[in-house]
Amino acid sequence: MQTKKALIGAAVGGLVALAQLALYAEPAPTPKFPAEKCFGIAKAGKNDCAANGHACQGQGKADSNAREWIYVPSGTCERIVGGSVAAK
Repeated sequence: MQTKKALIGAAVGGLVALAQLALYAEPAPTPKFPAEKCFGIAKAGKNDCAANGHACQGQGKADSNAREWIYVPSGTCERIVGGSVAAK
């Protein structure tokens, strides 16, 4: 009986934690300066939005992933080594 209660408690706790993650998982707000999306330069966990099976900011798993992007001031992405205005 104790094992059953422990499993149910763990399941409920997991659902509560998952619901809280869903509340805070959202795309980065559009910056207040003229900006463009720059792919391929985001550090792990510092991306601004969706790619690679996730939908929100801060969920990138690797540095410089060609499908992860961050906002940069307009006209600067192509000047950054590895930066591209389109996903590769």
